[in-house]
Amino acid sequence: LHIWVRKAYSIVAFTIVGLAAHRALGPAKRPILRAAAIVAAFSLAIEIGQRLFTAPEPVLESAFDVACGAVGGWLGVLADRAIRRVGRHPEASRPVRGRLR
Repeated sequence: LHIWVRKAYSIVAFTIVGLAAHRALGPAKRPILRAAAIVAAFSLAIEIGQRLFTAPEPVLESAFDVACGAVGGWLGVLADRAIRRVGRHPEASRPVRGRLR
């Protein structure tokens, strides 16, 4: 179970990296592909570092971690789109008055 929790946590962390990369680099023809590739490369660099300086994981686990990086990059772009959509929504900036139903 702890392995799946760690993988889910890594996807969340890579989503933040993907969001930051997407916002830092600006518009692109294929922003999801770009973010997924950047974050997967970042994840691959981490895996190479782990292989060189710590006890190496099996290759399939490392490949899965890199895939989690790509998924995080993809989710980062989707998160940016969702954040921008909410920010443009007219109800988003209106203060809430009265009781919530």
